[in-house]
Amino acid sequence: MSNTQNTQESQDSHESRKSRNTSKTNDNQSAKSRPSPMEVLRQARGQLAELTGMEAESVSSFEQTEEGWALEVEVLELERVPDTMSLMASYQVELDAEGQLTGYRRVRRYERGRSDARRPGGR
Repeated sequence: MSNTQNTQESQDSHESRKSRNTSKTNDNQSAKSRPSPMEVLRQARGQLAELTGMEAESVSSFEQTEEGWALEVEVLELERVPDTMSLMASYQVELDAEGQLTGYRRVRRYERGRSDARRPGGR
């Protein structure tokens, strides 16, 4: 009877390990399906460049939202000489949870050499 009990305990232990491994595998697969923040940044810059024909120079804002990701991307719109007179633009870019661009819009246009006007409250 002790052999039967040991066999049952061995099977229970095996099932328990199998269940834990399956759970870990599912967690790893869901983590792999979500892009990392750096992958999202690269995808956003590439997709925006493909749609607008303008290369992103920098990302000035980046955050995860309930729907996916929201970024503000700085783009060179019109190159001038001297470079400080070139026209830059800030684009608000929205991506879904997988990093696919769902929308964008230009929110600001400015000369490269100009800073924003000082706002109340030090912002």
